[in-house]
Amino acid sequence: MSLIPVVLCGGSGSRLWPLSRSAYPKQFLALTGQQSLLQQTLLRIPANAAAPIVITNAEHRFLVAEQCRAAGVRPAHVVLEPLARNTAPAIAAAAVLASRADPDAVLLVLASDHEIQREAQFHRCIEQALPVAQAGKLVTFGIVPDAPHTGYGYIQRGIEDEHGVHAIQCFVEKPDLANAQRMLDSGEHYWNSGMFLFRAGVFLSELARFNPTMLAQVRAAVAEAEQDLDFIRLSKAAFEQCPSDSIDYAVMEHTKLGAVVAADIGWSDIGSWSALADILPKDDKGNALIGDVLTENSRNCLVHAGSRLVAAVGVQDLVIVETADAVLVAHKSQAQSVKKIVEGLQASDRGECTHHRKVYRPWGSYEGIDVGERFQVKRIEVKPGGTLSLQMHHHRAEHWIVVSGTAKVTCGDTVSLLTENQSTYIPLGVTHRLENPGKLMLELIEVQSGAYLGEDDIVRFEDTYGRR
Repeated sequence: MSLIPVVLCGGSGSRLWPLSRSAYPKQFLALTGQQSLLQQTLLRIPANAAAPIVITNAEHRFLVAEQCRAAGVRPAHVVLEPLARNTAPAIAAAAVLASRADPDAVLLVLASDHEIQREAQFHRCIEQALPVAQAGKLVTFGIVPDAPHTGYGYIQRGIEDEHGVHAIQCFVEKPDLANAQRMLDSGEHYWNSGMFLFRAGVFLSELARFNPTMLAQVRAAVAEAEQDLDFIRLSKAAFEQCPSDSIDYAVMEHTKLGAVVAADIGWSDIGSWSALADILPKDDKGNALIGDVLTENSRNCLVHAGSRLVAAVGVQDLVIVETADAVLVAHKSQAQSVKKIVEGLQASDRGECTHHRKVYRPWGSYEGIDVGERFQVKRIEVKPGGTLSLQMHHHRAEHWIVVSGTAKVTCGDTVSLLTENQSTYIPLGVTHRLENPGKLMLELIEVQSGAYLGEDDIVRFEDTYGRR
């Protein structure tokens, strides 16, 4: 009976804007250390577990692959959802795949964007829950609360078994402050962590009982899935017919097989800037400071400087976050409302809700430096062995100047090598490609000129990474 981790990696993290954006959300950010939240999740998986199954969306597939590679983790599968359908269908897809390899597989379901400070204690909780899950229970990990938090759902525990695991008496929606305090005082309630341990077959049987349509569509989506490089693309036609629901609503609130383990593990879902501030190191004034920051007579602030000096004078209880193209200033008590700013950006079709100025691609990255009428300047980095698609533009020409490294350039029928301080010109309408044949990062400056400079002015003829 194998233990198979399932890492859910599909969130958008909009409450952590402007650092977290839909094209590069919080699970890929290093918010609490040198590694991203996804990498921390992968690296805290117990050593005796099998290779994980990672569930993500198609847009993030290369980010997942690169961060797994950098962490030294090789997933058993990276499953691509064609569209978001919440946690229950995602977990069901993983359960169907896992049960093919091992009908008795036990799944350890983890979010990719949580912080757990006491890893050894987390592993002990898994060991405590494992025999209960093997016996057929659907176990969740209830976080022992240390405050009357109104942003989390709660679980009320029931009867305790011989393993110290409790039955679930009921789930409680996010409470008001008075009810949150009452539940904290009772000692019988835990925060709902969204982490689970159960046999794949038992979960699928309960899903069939409570939501047979969902299970049928997930099974069809897996059966009709396509292999795309190292990824499994679920069938869009089947998956879009699947009901969208969380595992709590679809199964856990209805099943009689639910159980909860008390987990005092230093957990946070980092669901807002104020939540992040709570877990970061502080100076003697209670300030959490990241980057090039100066403060004077300021207290209890979170200040994050991403690209330049940020100074805070005479302020308290503020969140100040600076990136290359946006600045957020918010009172800590209003941190949950940052999502409304993102919704406004989306309604106005502004790119700041989607991309950073630096945009990551499977071959490397590009960053906007300057833009004006009929021109745009970018800094491009291509990883060793990286290859851009063979492409053509209808509306722009391009000049490339190599800053460092070696560039292999295809321009029409001509192939040439360029090194530092050399340049080339790509005329409008000419098929071209950029490659890095060397062992060092290739950095170049691209100057675009033309009537239209949008990223959608690309006609791809060939692409190493299967992009369409």
